[in-house]
Amino acid sequence: MAQGFRLPEILEIARTEGRVTVDGLATRFGVTAQTIRRDLAELDDAGKLERVHGGAILRSGTVNIGYQERAALNADDKRAIAHACAEAIPEGASIFLAIGTTTEAVARELRRHAGLMVVTNNMNVANILADNPQCQVILTGGTLRRSDGGLTGPLTEAAIRQFKVDIAVIGCSALDAEGDMLDYDMQEVGVSRALIAQARKAWLVTDHSKLSRTAPARIDSLSVLDTVFTNRPLPAPLRARCTDWQVNMVVAAGS
Repeated sequence: MAQGFRLPEILEIARTEGRVTVDGLATRFGVTAQTIRRDLAELDDAGKLERVHGGAILRSGTVNIGYQERAALNADDKRAIAHACAEAIPEGASIFLAIGTTTEAVARELRRHAGLMVVTNNMNVANILADNPQCQVILTGGTLRRSDGGLTGPLTEAAIRQFKVDIAVIGCSALDAEGDMLDYDMQEVGVSRALIAQARKAWLVTDHSKLSRTAPARIDSLSVLDTVFTNRPLPAPLRARCTDWQVNMVVAAGS
């Protein structure tokens, strides 16, 4: 089957099933995996699908993609961002680590840091840092979001307000052209705002894919942050806004 016929059918399968896999499509169309990867790359470039490990998913709108897909998406970029962020965190600091696969990558980079106190509403972060005997880990409590180990809700926000830490490290699901950080879950948005309010410095860790996504709930503007860690320079108009807001930009080396 020619590509011109495959692409609409691939889109229809993705709309029906939520995602497509390289192996499944190769079998269905009787072509090589390399051919399907080219098809998915073209659909990704056109903004119709979003590449993930082993396949592709529909681009997000009002519903976030699944945890496993998020964890696999741009994993190398997230590791580079996490390394740059962790390098900037001094030993002996007190920090918030929020929900998110990139903040979990930051936690992995902190497993050899000494003297940290980490307050988190992310059970995955707590389990990762349990390997570091020189790190005090405090879980906020709250309502468990089983899909990704996040803790949210009024109990979480109340616990956060008991602290004033050196650095809050947060993520977001999308970042728009005006410089607003966006998310899907209003309870998570409330927690992110509380984290920013209760930290002396607020840092965002985000990869370039967040600029091509959208989400319905606004966390806040980048202007409230001290530093943004990313893997590619932001678009020029957004960089100019960050300069005006005196927000530092760190582009992870090697991305």
